[in-house]
Amino acid sequence: MTNDHDIHGIHDVHATGGNPLGATYQRGPAIMRGPMIPADSSTASLLKHDDGAVWRDLDPWRVLRIQSEFVEGFDELAGLGPAVSVFGSARTQPDSDDYRAAERMGRMIAERGVAVITGGGPGIMEAANKGAAMAGGKSVGLGIELPHEQGLNDYVNLGLSFRYFFVRKTMFTKYSSGVIVCPGGFGTFDEMFEVLTLVQTHKITSMPVALYDTVYWRGLFDWLNGTVKDRGMISDIDPNLVVMTDDVDEAVAVATSSISA
Repeated sequence: MTNDHDIHGIHDVHATGGNPLGATYQRGPAIMRGPMIPADSSTASLLKHDDGAVWRDLDPWRVLRIQSEFVEGFDELAGLGPAVSVFGSARTQPDSDDYRAAERMGRMIAERGVAVITGGGPGIMEAANKGAAMAGGKSVGLGIELPHEQGLNDYVNLGLSFRYFFVRKTMFTKYSSGVIVCPGGFGTFDEMFEVLTLVQTHKITSMPVALYDTVYWRGLFDWLNGTVKDRGMISDIDPNLVVMTDDVDEAVAVATSSISA
């Protein structure tokens, strides 16, 4: 025999389409029931007057912003042609030997009909851009939005500014056929190890990498080939993966070695 409580429960299930959790609401691919159903529909939320701008910091909007950076980067750089990235410190002074070496690198790369890509900042980046621009070549700066960054240097003739490091890194690796790494700090190390990791893991085809200034880099690679390898943290570093040199001509030759004449 069915009591009143049972009859009431059956009536609720039938009233909600036979689902014990209540009515069903669908928003795009999401299915929601009961307390998960939002107070307003997507259209109502879109058209609602709102004085705040909190929505701009939410993840769905951030995804669109990231997507737009990729689209803009691909769109601007797709027709760039062969290019070499030059990495190095933003703190290098214009009267230093490293600055003059990077400027010469930029000029030599441009004279080969190859674009020069840097992070667009001062120091080594400015020097390489200056060399390329003054030689009449393509001088590209891929800047990054930072609290104390002073914008793209004056020698960039094609510049892009990025909000996200990982989008910027994708542009470096996608559009570079070789890399020269000059002395630098954490940012330079990050860019160098990014390239080496992608090559070692076969995520990209072999990319020639020249490390300029053997004294500066030797200690790091002695540690990698000694302590790090001895502890089993890495396998043998492919000797063909990087070339350390004090010769600007050799650095340029290595970085452009995979580019057909």
